[in-house]
Amino acid sequence: MTEPNAEDQKLVVLARGAQGRSGGSEGAAVRDLDGRTYAAGQVSLPSLSLTALQAAVAAAVSSGAEGFEAAVIVGGGANDPGVHAVRDLTASAVVSIVGTDGSLTEVPRG
Repeated sequence: MTEPNAEDQKLVVLARGAQGRSGGSEGAAVRDLDGRTYAAGQVSLPSLSLTALQAAVAAAVSSGAEGFEAAVIVGGGANDPGVHAVRDLTASAVVSIVGTDGSLTEVPRG
């Protein structure tokens, strides 16, 4: 994968911030088609469980987002169900995983 551009790096910073605020093992951020960004940590309640990416997608969609340009997951993996939620709206959205070592990997489309 190529080096992230400034807008994608902003998603990494937002996702790491959400991870830190939530105290969880993962954080995520998405950028919608209008350039707005949404970040979230994972949710673990007795009655509700969301990965960080699912929570970020839910925040974006509930705010009117109709699609996504990009998404970043920090501390999660390519099998995160939130990847499917991103692709439900925009199959071509770039989804990247940032590992605990800072490595960046793009999730293949399709």
